[in-house]
Amino acid sequence: MIAVVGHADVTSETLRLVEAGLAAVLEREPDGEPGVVRAGSGAPVAFGRAAHRAGRDLVVVIPTSGMVPALLPERDRAPIGELLLLARWVRLLAYDPGDRDACVGADEEIVAGCRRLVAVWDGSPSDGRDATAHLVAYARSRGVPVEVLWPRGATRTGPRTDRTRTGPRTDRTRTGPSTALPEGRPPAVLDRPASPGTEPGRSDSEAGAVR
Repeated sequence: MIAVVGHADVTSETLRLVEAGLAAVLEREPDGEPGVVRAGSGAPVAFGRAAHRAGRDLVVVIPTSGMVPALLPERDRAPIGELLLLARWVRLLAYDPGDRDACVGADEEIVAGCRRLVAVWDGSPSDGRDATAHLVAYARSRGVPVEVLWPRGATRTGPRTDRTRTGPRTDRTRTGPSTALPEGRPPAVLDRPASPGTEPGRSDSEAGAVR
């Protein structure tokens, strides 16, 4: 399984650049391998769109509290709604979406269970808002191969808006139209696959709470 992490605070134009870059990454991957993201804005949405364009199954990890979906931060509700429409599978994971450390713990669990990681990362260190650098280091410490994607001309919003340099490694970044959302088909919860035998990962009943 391919996991994708990365900055949430990207501009709309950067989101299109990242989507195109992720589409190019998927072209080089074995057919049929699903991708997984933790529900949120920015990089997860770009990957969800790219995976849909490529005909790939998408696993979206959403937070739970007391065995029911947790209340999401308002800023993430629209992008997560789009991700749920794009998802083939939904994985339920116990963590607090409003707590940065809990979100990092959820990302670590996703990274630990993947075959490789693609990080949408501008090379900056982790801070109080963003932990992408930490997740790259975490993946490498566990022997998970990491590919860094930061297209030329990409920028972020927020306090640091001058990040227009090329990141640690630039992939092909051709642009293209944004993908329309799929019609109809709701995502399946991961421990209840819609098609027997196609479950791409383990049930979250085995996952337990994130530290």
